[in-house]
Amino acid sequence: MMNMPPITKNLIIINVLFFLAQQILGMRYDMDLNDLLGLHFFLASDFHLYQLVTYMFMHGNFQHILFNMLAVWMFGRVMESVWGPRRFLLFYFVSGIGAGLTQEVVQYISFVMNGLSALPLDGLVSVEGYTMPLSSYLNFWTTVGASGAVYGILLAFGVTFPNERMFIFPLPVPIKAKYFVIGYAVLELFLGLGNRGDGVAHFAHLGGMIFAWFLILYWRQNQGGGSYYGHQSAWSRMKEKIQKRFRDFFSSRPKMQATRGKMTEDMRYNAAKKQRAEEIDRILEKVKREGYGSLSEEEKRKLFDASQQ
Repeated sequence: MMNMPPITKNLIIINVLFFLAQQILGMRYDMDLNDLLGLHFFLASDFHLYQLVTYMFMHGNFQHILFNMLAVWMFGRVMESVWGPRRFLLFYFVSGIGAGLTQEVVQYISFVMNGLSALPLDGLVSVEGYTMPLSSYLNFWTTVGASGAVYGILLAFGVTFPNERMFIFPLPVPIKAKYFVIGYAVLELFLGLGNRGDGVAHFAHLGGMIFAWFLILYWRQNQGGGSYYGHQSAWSRMKEKIQKRFRDFFSSRPKMQATRGKMTEDMRYNAAKKQRAEEIDRILEKVKREGYGSLSEEEKRKLFDASQQ
C-alpha cells in the first residue's frame, strides 16, 4: 500500500470504507446504503443526481468489491504512474460517470420496449408473481459498483501497453493486453445482448470503456495525455522527453568557479546526473524488451520520479 500512487491507494481505501459502512449499518440499523447511494433509474422517485458519483463506491457483495479493487490495484497504479494523479482521477470519474449514464439509457430503452412507459406511475405491474405500483417497481432498478471505471482503466492499459503480455486464468499461455481488452468488450456485449437476467450491468461496463476511449482520443488529438499519446509509442515519447531534459542540462557549459574544490563538486554533480540519465535509458530499454511488469519496485520508482521532473 505504501508504494502505491496516491489516487489508486485512496480509491481503494474509500471503496473499502464504504463497503464496511454498508455492512455495519445494514446489520445494526437495517439501513441500506445501496438504496441511498446506488444509482436509481432517472424516472424513479428515489433517483438523485449525486448518485452518478456515489454509486461507484457501493458494491453488492464481498466478491464484487474484491475483484474491482484488485483490478484497480493491478492496472490503476500503472496508469496513474503514466498519467499522474490528477489526470488519472479525471479519467476514473469520466469512465465511471459515463458507465452510469449508459446504464440509464439502457434502462430507459427497456422501460419503453416493455410497455412500461404507457402506464401511469400508480399503475400496477406484475413481477415474478408479485403485484406492485410502477413507481415502487422502478425504485428497484438500482446500479452499484466501480466496474464501469475499472473497465475504463482496463481499456486504457490495453491502449497504452497493447503488447504487454498477461497471464489470465485459466488460459495456459500469456495473452497480449490488446487482445485481453478486445475479448472482454466482446464478452460484455454478448452477455448484455443475451439479457440473461444475471443482475450484472454489462452495458454499463461497455459504457465505461466507450467513454474512456473517447477521452483517450481527445487527449491524443489535443496532446492532453502529455507525451504518452502521440504518433510514437508511449515509452519512446517518454524516453525522448527525459533524454531531452538531460541533453539540455549538459549542453550548457558549466561556469568556471573560483576554487578548485567548487569545480570538483560541480564535476561530481554532473557525473551523477549523467549516471542517472544512463540508468533511466537502461530502464526504458528493459520496458521496451520485457514490458512494464518486469521492472522492480526500485526501477518503477526511478522511472516515475524521472517522469515528474
